Amino acid sequence: MAPSTSSTVTLDINGEKHTLSVDHRTTLLDALRERLDLTGTKKGCDQGQCGACTVLVDGRRTVSCLQLAVAAEEREITTVEGMARGDRLHPVQQAFLDLDGFQCGYCTPGQICSAVAVIEEHAAGWPSAATEDVRPETGPPPLTPEEIKERMSGNLCRCGAYAQIAEAVARAAAVTRAGTEEAAA
Repeated sequence: MAPSTSSTVTLDINGEKHTLSVDHRTTLLDALRERLDLTGTKKGCDQGQCGACTVLVDGRRTVSCLQLAVAAEEREITTVEGMARGDRLHPVQQAFLDLDGFQCGYCTPGQICSAVAVIEEHAAGWPSAATEDVRPETGPPPLTPEEIKERMSGNLCRCGAYAQIAEAVARAAAVTRAGTEEAAA
């Protein structure tokens, strides 16, 4: 008897559990879009090179076109649809709107998910290839335009809204930092 080529998986997406039967070869991107109707995540290159399909898996950036759905079971998945809290947009979403960090909007969901992770990675002190001093005791480097561009380099914008995207990330990082400092006080 041939082994089964499908499995039933339970995916934790945006705080909700979804149980579905999937072929073992089904990508997380296809499960999100075609099986769960979460179409905010976009299919761009389908090869992991453009970042349009970026989601957060356990808080880390993941190109969902290369992640198998069966491998995402028991992991916390956040898509662009899960960023806002009720009617209140995530600071990154608000900054993208305020600063026109999009043109056609196709790459925007992946850009937003990446930006959220970039801000968290930076706050945690993770260096990038643009970081001049990587010694842990120096703390997070300044979030310069060069740092933002390097950290966001896995997300392509075919319209060329990079300047506005970098501004939006910088503004959202400042808002997030201010909110964190307020909460700590």
